[in-house]
Amino acid sequence: MKEIAKTYDPKQVEERLYNKWMEKDYFHAVIDHNREPFTIVIPPPNITGQLHMGHALDNTMQDILIRMKRMQGYCTLWLPGTDHASIATEAKIVEKMAQEGITKADLGREGFLKRAWEWKEQYGGRIVEQLKKLGSSCDWKRERFTMDEGLSRAVLEVFVRLYEKGLIYRGERIINWCPACRTSISDAEVNYEEKEGHFWHIKYPVVGSDEYIEVATTRPETMLGDTAVAVHPDDERYKHLIGKKVLLPLMNREIPIIADTYVEKDFGTGVVKITPAHDPNDFEVGLRHNLEVINVMNEDATINENGGKYAGLDRFEARRQVVEDLKALGLLVQVKPHNHNVGACYRCDTIIEPRVSWQWFVKMKPLAEPAIEAVKNGTIKFVPERFSKIYFNWMENIQDW
Repeated sequence: MKEIAKTYDPKQVEERLYNKWMEKDYFHAVIDHNREPFTIVIPPPNITGQLHMGHALDNTMQDILIRMKRMQGYCTLWLPGTDHASIATEAKIVEKMAQEGITKADLGREGFLKRAWEWKEQYGGRIVEQLKKLGSSCDWKRERFTMDEGLSRAVLEVFVRLYEKGLIYRGERIINWCPACRTSISDAEVNYEEKEGHFWHIKYPVVGSDEYIEVATTRPETMLGDTAVAVHPDDERYKHLIGKKVLLPLMNREIPIIADTYVEKDFGTGVVKITPAHDPNDFEVGLRHNLEVINVMNEDATINENGGKYAGLDRFEARRQVVEDLKALGLLVQVKPHNHNVGACYRCDTIIEPRVSWQWFVKMKPLAEPAIEAVKNGTIKFVPERFSKIYFNWMENIQDW
């Protein structure tokens, strides 16, 4: 009798077994109307490199489910595929090209697209092989890629249907903007990290008097686009100023003093500069008070023509210059150290810039309501149940996306 090896050698077992499964078409789904279907569409991994431990965990759970249903007699399909993840993949390709001393401009559009498809063949193929090494019982004869012609047509079809139902619209909204990738990114794609910063305390002169309002900000360069300053309506210190105007330092533009409950009386000076084009909370305040929206930054985060003499400066150079000019005018009261969360693009680690932009949005409330009801009435159940609370919190507060 052959002696059992003292240590397990996967090379002696796994590849041989998996090849047998593939040869026998054990994972290929054949439509059978006499059996109840059970399908999983794999969350397609990005072709930005290779799989990590998170993929191993997630795909193992999917494999357990599909194998269990297969053994229970269901007509099962686990549909595999990969995601083009265009911006993230582009960043990886550009990084690789930089190591070779090549730029996108050197290759031109067609040359870069050729390079992108070569990347897909290399890393898309690697990911598929890694999934097979995990023993994933996918139907590989149905493997898809998100840029396949059929899938691209489906995206256009769904977009048009949603538009015709009034669920898609184009509007000017505040978004997370990456100045390096030159694209908007979702909240989920912003990585926040606590960093050392400062609170710059600035005096805004009240028009027609000798008074000043003191404002504290972590981003003094955005004051170029201020269209109001806000105080809490119940703050006795500033009630007499509500409805009056201040002269915006450096820009010499009169802007109103407004009252809004968004302001925290006990935080900082109790006065907030309102820059609707460059802060999501300020944008909402601006909508409530019908404030002008002045965008002072270009797509590359340099100051645009709305920034006066600071036009053309990088945002951080503009910050330095703005602070110097405020100091020279005697309007800089003090600078305090302040640690705060700073958002960066998960793709390239560039600090994101909240920025007003014309974008396409999906109305989420009409879509979220039936999804919420499905969990409340038990059609969909969370295991463990406590995750339903997280789900409700997310869905009930979801914004147009």
